[in-house]
Formats: sequence, structure tokens, C-alpha cells
Amino acid sequence: MAKMGQKFTNYSHEIKMEAIRLYMEEGWSNRKIMEHLGIPDRGRVTTWTKKFKQLGEFGLLDQRGR
Repeated sequence: MAKMGQKFTNYSHEIKMEAIRLYMEEGWSNRKIMEHLGIPDRGRVTTWTKKFKQLGEFGLLDQRGR
């Protein structure tokens, strides 16, 4: 749950696609991708990969408020 005053990081579409490419095509581990792209959240790359496999690039769009 979000805490009062907490800041959220928004990642660009290019960062998400690069993370997915490194994971799927290059075979990099999530930890290596996190360190390379500077992503502090452990499950973020896994979440992006699952959404990409299910819905393609449309799954990576921010759907909040729609």
C-alpha cells in the first residue's frame, strides 16, 4: 500500500522494451537488468515481461484512470 508522501517512478516505454529485450533475447537475469538500467524494484522486470507476453506492447501502457 502506498504511504503518504511516497513518490512513484514512471519508466519510459523505451526502458521497458530494453528490459524485456535483454531478458528474452539476451538471456540476462532480472538482477543484472536491474543494475544495468537502474531499476530498484525487484519484481518490476518480471511484471513487465508477463504483461508483454500476455498483451504485447499494449500491455506496457499505463492504463490507470481509463
